[in-house]
Amino acid sequence: MTPPRDDPNTDASAYVEAEFGSRTLRGVAGILIPLLAGAWSLFQFALPTVLLLNSDITRCIHLAFALALVFLSFPMLKGRRIIGWIDRTGSGPAGVLYKTDRIYWPDYVLAVLGVLAALYYAIDYAGIAERRGSLYPRDIFAGVVLVSLLLEAARRALGKPLPIIALLFILYSFCSEFMPDILSAKGASLRKLIGQLAMSTEGIYGIPLDVSAKTVFLFVLFGAMLEKVGGGQYFIQLAFSLLGRFKGGPAKAAVLASGLTGMVSGSSIANTVTTGTFTIPLMKKAGYPAVKAGAIEVAASTNGQLMPPIMGAAAFLMAVYCGLSYYEVVRAAFVPAVISYIALIYITHLEASKLGLKGMDPKDLPRFGETFIGGVHFLIPIAFLIYVLVVKRYSPEYSAFYAILALAALVVLRNVWNATRRRESLAAALRLTANQLWASLVAGGRNMMPIGVAVAAAGIIVGVVNLGLGARIVEVVHAIAGENFVLLLLITAVASLILGMGLPTTANYIVMVILTVPLIRDLSAEMGLVVPLIAAHLFCFFFGILADDTPPVGLAAYAAAAISKADPIRTGIQGFKYDIRTAILPFMFIFNTDLLLINVSGVGHIVIILITGVIAMFAFASLTQNFLLRRNRIHEAILLALTVFLLLRPDLFAAQFGVSKFIVYVLGVAVFVLVHGLQILSQRAPGSR
Repeated sequence: MTPPRDDPNTDASAYVEAEFGSRTLRGVAGILIPLLAGAWSLFQFALPTVLLLNSDITRCIHLAFALALVFLSFPMLKGRRIIGWIDRTGSGPAGVLYKTDRIYWPDYVLAVLGVLAALYYAIDYAGIAERRGSLYPRDIFAGVVLVSLLLEAARRALGKPLPIIALLFILYSFCSEFMPDILSAKGASLRKLIGQLAMSTEGIYGIPLDVSAKTVFLFVLFGAMLEKVGGGQYFIQLAFSLLGRFKGGPAKAAVLASGLTGMVSGSSIANTVTTGTFTIPLMKKAGYPAVKAGAIEVAASTNGQLMPPIMGAAAFLMAVYCGLSYYEVVRAAFVPAVISYIALIYITHLEASKLGLKGMDPKDLPRFGETFIGGVHFLIPIAFLIYVLVVKRYSPEYSAFYAILALAALVVLRNVWNATRRRESLAAALRLTANQLWASLVAGGRNMMPIGVAVAAAGIIVGVVNLGLGARIVEVVHAIAGENFVLLLLITAVASLILGMGLPTTANYIVMVILTVPLIRDLSAEMGLVVPLIAAHLFCFFFGILADDTPPVGLAAYAAAAISKADPIRTGIQGFKYDIRTAILPFMFIFNTDLLLINVSGVGHIVIILITGVIAMFAFASLTQNFLLRRNRIHEAILLALTVFLLLRPDLFAAQFGVSKFIVYVLGVAVFVLVHGLQILSQRAPGSR
């Protein structure tokens, strides 16, 4: 059977629309936006092999599409409201109702201006390169228009925090010479600032926008296509068929489904709504309180950005910033991601044990064999993507390109086969295929709008930092942290969480990497620690992801709460409690790079690291949930904490006591087994419950 699904929740859908830009439009506007989104997808798909354009030109066109779609898709104001007052009848003033289900003429004007401003750098590319540092007045005007429109687009698509932060950085660039000594720097002129931000590749048209245009779009398109042809629904069905019958089955299935969806989605909010409309009602029906049902879905969905092979847009930036192949980034993130997800499944088991819950009736679940075989073709393009990325070592953009081709061919074959088997018209099958592929192209373009705007707006911050602010901020953070490296990591973590309350993960990652990674590397070197660059980047990445469920903003928590009918703040707090297991991992892999498989070879060694890491996170989950087989006693909690540190920091104990890491691993597992034994014995003791 198919797990029941509640009617689509309009409140929850609003949060997806807030992230991906969607308002119901009819007439010309209802045709124009899909055409633009589909054309953008076709343009991006053709880049790797057909349209061999200069990278800088590609960035301009990429941004032009994003700006046009944002201004047409997102209303200027949120919600229906009265604007202005006019006297239409002569009997007094009357309000003018602003509606969000239509496009007004200023939106069209801004869309056209956005396209022209974004393409200006491409149109006069050679001339701007020649007069670099001596811009014409029209160059400055075009740059000011571009920055202004980009900030407005970011406000519409992403909310106020990102444009406000960008404006503060711009304001600093003009007023820096009047700041206190520690923040004082030579102020920038308007000509210099615009040259940096809009007429070079060191600001808006920088590395983040380049990665978005070359790589991220194709992976987003692949995920959109897989979802549109039924892959997302298949993952949910598969998860329920596997785990639904176990204790707390709906919650375990929710975690697995979100992990599978997150492999190709890269968006916590979309993941929350896509799987949550199925899983949250079932968790509530199984006995989970509404707050915990929503929080489990939030924790699972936010961690979807950790799951290879896609890992969200920031992972592709990480490969460029670290000078690594995308395979090396995926390899480094693999163990922490798997550990985190398995630990969350374990947390749902602990919660089910505390609540005395059972699994779902097998009669209400799809059969695993039928489900797996019925949708196994959805796994083929994913396996193919992993193969060309990991085995053939193709570049990410070529890997995604060929994976999309494979998926498109699969869709054609599936629809033709189904039509033949059902003795239906072949023409109808081809029309269905065309509709599915076009819907995928439109969805890919729409899903990329906030990402394109986010990385471009973050480029404003990067450009200002590169003018000299970065060195000053490093000095300030260094002064606060002193020589305490752990304090520096805590400052970075807290700053990532605070920024992440208003910034999307990718923008958050870009800002934190520019500001804190150099300091992490420098201070660790002063203390004699060797922190690989990828470890510092993953540290910022992990905490940027956790911000999606951090109160008081946490949009993923609001989306889940809209489905569960629970309080969003309480849902966010509970989700963050579940995600503490993820928050401890970055601190551990900074000091224990074995978790990132750095300088680790051999399948046996990798298996040991994975197993001991999972056991460590089981112990940590039991410690933070204060439950293993029953409520923990104080001495048991201490032993669980000892297990965590033995298994996550084996190097520390090995060096302290002069033994091998393997001995420390064995000792850590033995301590965890001991705690289990103590609780089993206490349950069997006379008079125990």
